[in-house]
Amino acid sequence: MKIYSVTDAAFHPYGKILEGYDTAPLCAAMRSIPMPEQGTAYEPSIPVLEECALYGALQNNAYGGMPIQLGLCWGYNTRLNCLEYHRDSEVNVGARDFILLLGKQDEIENGVLDTGKVKAFRVPAGMAVEVYAMMLAHTTTLHYAPCHTNAAEGFCTAVVLPRGTNTEKPSVVQRGGEDALLWARNKWLLAHAASDEAAQGAYVGLAGENIDISDSL
Repeated sequence: MKIYSVTDAAFHPYGKILEGYDTAPLCAAMRSIPMPEQGTAYEPSIPVLEECALYGALQNNAYGGMPIQLGLCWGYNTRLNCLEYHRDSEVNVGARDFILLLGKQDEIENGVLDTGKVKAFRVPAGMAVEVYAMMLAHTTTLHYAPCHTNAAEGFCTAVVLPRGTNTEKPSVVQRGGEDALLWARNKWLLAHAASDEAAQGAYVGLAGENIDISDSL
């Protein structure tokens, strides 16, 4: 699979690089958190990360003063497994280089996305990137857990979202449409049939190969 850089023009429909933020203290705080022994871990809000000055800068500048949470997704991964979207953009910063597997919401047809449409983008350590929700002419970007670039080191990626996102799923009256995809608060999920999430009851909305980038690293 071809792995683009977020500095390539191919990334423009999916997100943008955020300039002017000092991410070094956040990256240091992330590296102080022990890696899982295997697999991936995710915490939506981590106090030691939210104590960094970057938290306030992102809340006021990137999110226009909206309440946010600053959490962490970290571990070891090379597979797609799922794609998700939110009603708001997500900001990511890696303590190490990492790779995002991205799709576009407007490429979902009859509730299913062909994984052949997914693209891979490498993000350098310390760079802040915004993964779009709907913005101007850009469609909402589908994303999920990052992939590592080095199997020995894994990935360690900050995840910034409006506060409450990815927490307990609200109780909703099913009205059709995307309701079947709602997996957590402000989180709509399409799972591959081979994923653990599908085994747990997530909506199977990815068709084709469950992408594994290990041979491309």
